[in-house]
Amino acid sequence: MNRYESVCRQLQSNPKIWLITGVAGFIGSNLLEYLLRLDQTIVGLDNFSTGKRSNLDEVRNLISEEQWKRFRFVEGDICELATCRDVCAGVDYILHEAALGSVPRSIADPILSNESNVSGFLHMLVAARDAKITRFVYAASSSTYGDHPGLPKHEDTIGKPLSPYAVTKYVNELYADVFARTYGIETIGLRYFNVFGPRQDPEGAYAAVIPCWIRALIKGETVNINGSGETSRDFCFVQNVIQMNLLAATTTEPTAVNQIYNTAVNARTSLNELFAMLRDRLIQHYPRLEGCEPIYRDFRKGDVLHSQADISKAAALLGYIPSHTIDTGLDAALSWYVKNL
Repeated sequence: MNRYESVCRQLQSNPKIWLITGVAGFIGSNLLEYLLRLDQTIVGLDNFSTGKRSNLDEVRNLISEEQWKRFRFVEGDICELATCRDVCAGVDYILHEAALGSVPRSIADPILSNESNVSGFLHMLVAARDAKITRFVYAASSSTYGDHPGLPKHEDTIGKPLSPYAVTKYVNELYADVFARTYGIETIGLRYFNVFGPRQDPEGAYAAVIPCWIRALIKGETVNINGSGETSRDFCFVQNVIQMNLLAATTTEPTAVNQIYNTAVNARTSLNELFAMLRDRLIQHYPRLEGCEPIYRDFRKGDVLHSQADISKAAALLGYIPSHTIDTGLDAALSWYVKNL
């Protein structure tokens, strides 16, 4: 039995109280579903700026009524300190997912990104400190690596940020470190690398590439690739993210706490390869996609060329073993994409 399996069994026999911020979002709702399946008690916070009520409805339909009763939802904003204090009361672990994601969104409106990702983050840290929370696990970002060219990415070596969004996520790490040193709060940051899976929003100007492209292929619309298509990413299925959050929240190893961890699979997939993988999986449902090709556009400002995570630190200190590659992740998610997109 690996550590993750052990953690899940322990939680079922000894349930905890969890706070998930951004609970109606893509990652937040997946965390909610999984923890409710483990019979945990959940407090969820969301202001629906990017999250969706339909995500919560879908979770409710996937679990038992008894499990759903363990969930208390609060509609509110992390930019309001009183709200943060309310939802932190009596909680064991915080999984902080609330943020305004997207590099292009931050370039278009850096003030709004800063308010949510920096001021909101600070409010949550203060509320967690005052409530004496056991562990504060937060969504960091691979964008923190900025212009550093080295591959794979190691947690202790970063470059200069390439976008306001990257600045905000790096500031999160700095604040978490200061709170750990100054107030003794236990924090762990997870640098997510291109997470994908069910309930990821395909709509809008800031949609992630996988749901955006799948939607376009299903609808018979053009798939646009920024650059030559040789740009590469370490795509990470959401189940790997769930594993990392639970491992981080529950670790009892002192050296594993107050750290930053890459959350990925240590692999690179180019955008050209990704397009072929998606098209080939969808051809069985949509034969018209045979021979379909993308349209190439200019490279997008603020993006990095290549991204790949070294995950040896997470493996050594947390016992992390990715359950899904991009191939198995796409296979697991395909039915949801076809049904919902």
